Amino acid sequence: MNNLAIDDSAALYDMDFCPVQKSLNIEPALPASFCNIIGQSRCMQEVFRIIEKVADSDSTIIVQGETGTGKGLVAKAIHDMSYRRDKPFIQINCGAIPENLLESELFGHVKGAFTGAVTAKPGKFELANGGTIFLDEIGDMSHDLQVKLLRVLEENVFERVGGCQSITADVRVIAATHRDLEAAIENGAFREDLYYRLFVIPVTLPSLRERKSDIPLLIEHFLTRLNEAKHTHVSGLSERTVELMTAYAWPGNVRELRNVMERMVVLTREGDIYPRDLPPKVRAVTVPETPPAVPDIAISDEGLCLNTAVNDFEKSLICQSLKISNGVKKNAARLLNIKRTTLIEKIKRHHLEDSFTE
Repeated sequence: MNNLAIDDSAALYDMDFCPVQKSLNIEPALPASFCNIIGQSRCMQEVFRIIEKVADSDSTIIVQGETGTGKGLVAKAIHDMSYRRDKPFIQINCGAIPENLLESELFGHVKGAFTGAVTAKPGKFELANGGTIFLDEIGDMSHDLQVKLLRVLEENVFERVGGCQSITADVRVIAATHRDLEAAIENGAFREDLYYRLFVIPVTLPSLRERKSDIPLLIEHFLTRLNEAKHTHVSGLSERTVELMTAYAWPGNVRELRNVMERMVVLTREGDIYPRDLPPKVRAVTVPETPPAVPDIAISDEGLCLNTAVNDFEKSLICQSLKISNGVKKNAARLLNIKRTTLIEKIKRHHLEDSFTE
């Protein structure tokens, strides 16, 4: 991926710029990308191993996972690692095309096959000859098309709509769905014979909440790419911001994370991103806190500055109380058993105004 487009489902990992790590003052992580997919977590490493094993097998593959988990990127990775890499990779969303047009999109049509068919048109299977076709959301395909797809999988033969000439295409099929196909079989929405023909090698993608350790890496990528694409100058995210984003469940998975990052980058424009910049649903997440321990301050032979030590300790307690209360000063003051106005004065004295918000 060499352009500035921001992928909805997964991301590249650019080690040259790590704004999140810079803001957290931690050492850069080792690269954790595989065929342009980020994944340092154990479950993603397992997905990478499967991709590596099946890429050249030419077996039919079905990729399962929630919406926004990166099924399309996995299909592209399988194609790019196979001997078909120099041939076409064609993707079609079976749920986004009306049923009466989908057959023509897949298999093409002859001139006069239906109203508006003024010329013959090849379908995706013809165009993908020698390469790979990725059938996304295959669970939305009608029964009639499921029968025709089953024939293609078994014989590599099909006819254009309105035609009678059989066409042979050497195409590898990768399908994907977020639906439970076994349940669809039970209620009659999906053919059992097609199900078993597709489930030669299933690849299941974890949700983002199942691989929380990858969230900081994805944040880094999206921040870098968005700064480039939107001409912004956001330098990083505060530690608390990353904590809240890591604790959030992300029902929309990586796609939702990307959208939140775009919102914050566009609205912030420059500087750092703080919890106040997060959407309310992310900001409201409760992050378990470890009770702070009283620091063990040793007095050396040269002594120490009592005022400095006391000020540092006070600043540490204020920061911890604000983190526990998600930046709500009234609640933080209650934790410290002081008035809200007193807390605000101390925040100003310690120059903590920009770190937290109501």
